[in-house]
Amino acid sequence: MALKISLKPNERIIIGGAVVTNGNSKCDLFFENKVPLLREKDIMSESAAETPASRIYFVIQLMYIDGENMAVHHQTYWKLVKAFLGAVPSALPIIDQINDHILKGNHYTGLKTAAKLIEYEQEVISRVSDSATSLPDS
Repeated sequence: MALKISLKPNERIIIGGAVVTNGNSKCDLFFENKVPLLREKDIMSESAAETPASRIYFVIQLMYIDGENMAVHHQTYWKLVKAFLGAVPSALPIIDQINDHILKGNHYTGLKTAAKLIEYEQEVISRVSDSATSLPDS
């Protein structure tokens, strides 16, 4: 059974590493075989990867769409994860889930789990910010 993707006018999608932009009208695409694809809402640009968790997301995205350089992406991923866990050890359960997906070659699922890591990172930052603002003045 084919996978149907409906693109909005001017929506972008990455298909097998190629960035494709739809024209001015709605478009339906049917994929008859398995190919890495990311809709615009899931694509992160390198410049948007500004936080440690978003950099982890970005490198997993590269693993998914740029399999030719998998060894380099894996090396970068493990460095980022080590640094992230050094700063936020409580993120280990999410990182373990991502690692499991990556080691099994399920990069798309790992990418979706990395989105949860970004959310968790924001929660941690919010808690720290809230704690800092509630400190009594000296």
